[in-house]
Amino acid sequence: MSDIHLLDVSGKLESEPIRKGFGKGLLEAGKRNSNVVAACADLTDSTQMSLFAKEFPERFIEIGVAEQNLVTVGSGLAAMGKIPFVSSYAAFSPGRNWEQIRTTICLNDRPVKVVGSHAGVSVGPDGATHQMLEDISLMRVLPNMVVIAPCDSVEAEKATLAMAAHPKPNYLRLAREATPIITSQDTPFEIGQAQVFREGSDITLIATGTMTYQALLAAKELHRDGVSAEVIHVATIKPLDTETILKSVKKTGAAVTAEEGQIIGGLGGAIAETLSENYPAPLKRIGMKDRFGESGSPDQLLEHFGLDAKHIRLAAHVIIDKKLK
Repeated sequence: MSDIHLLDVSGKLESEPIRKGFGKGLLEAGKRNSNVVAACADLTDSTQMSLFAKEFPERFIEIGVAEQNLVTVGSGLAAMGKIPFVSSYAAFSPGRNWEQIRTTICLNDRPVKVVGSHAGVSVGPDGATHQMLEDISLMRVLPNMVVIAPCDSVEAEKATLAMAAHPKPNYLRLAREATPIITSQDTPFEIGQAQVFREGSDITLIATGTMTYQALLAAKELHRDGVSAEVIHVATIKPLDTETILKSVKKTGAAVTAEEGQIIGGLGGAIAETLSENYPAPLKRIGMKDRFGESGSPDQLLEHFGLDAKHIRLAAHVIIDKKLK
């Protein structure tokens, strides 16, 4: 859609790690509001929190390898009126400290911004231990928690600034590898709002995070097949924009979801819940199918686990056939 200010995926796109957008956004948030503070679990460069730490050393705390302490300190800072961002690898936060997030942050409804970097199988050679695939499910189930997975570095910067002004606990999911930049500075972003990135009439492709780019590529291939695919980017998985999703599926009659994480309890689960309660329609979920990742290059792993544009396209054809029967 021209009014959404997307870049053309048919051309060569600039790529940048999504986490770099977070780093830029946090620095800007710190400049705008002196109450913004940050803490990290010995991964300041990797999570791109280093930009903030260098500019505002008096507002930054290096916690060390102590993720449970990381979020508990964040909750205390929030209780004192600060706006804390706490970052680590997603495998460790929320992977190691979920109970502390639950009890000290969510139970008390503290506006701590939990940042989980290096999520998904695209972490690559680091392998299954560091490829956090369960974080969307873990965080989505927590009362009061908002769950955000931006599609590129430009959107990550906007999301970070929006989180700094948001009154609830937030979880921001970041990928490690360079990801094609598909949005522009003019592309809208609002917490809780899904965006129709491409209009269509035959099938709805619903994606989040890095998979939105794959969904756009799949839609392009489906167009060559004579299939009109609508692409919805769900940056905010919770709260879910059910209005936009239901409007699209009521128009197309079928949907495919795509996420770089476990399909159990993730975006696909959220869409399945929404459709089953409001508008039952054929649905295929693309994601990690109840298994751990492996070591390999990001592109190899996406193809191996069926998380690329080719598999989204194939799934769309299967669901369209099912819809027509």
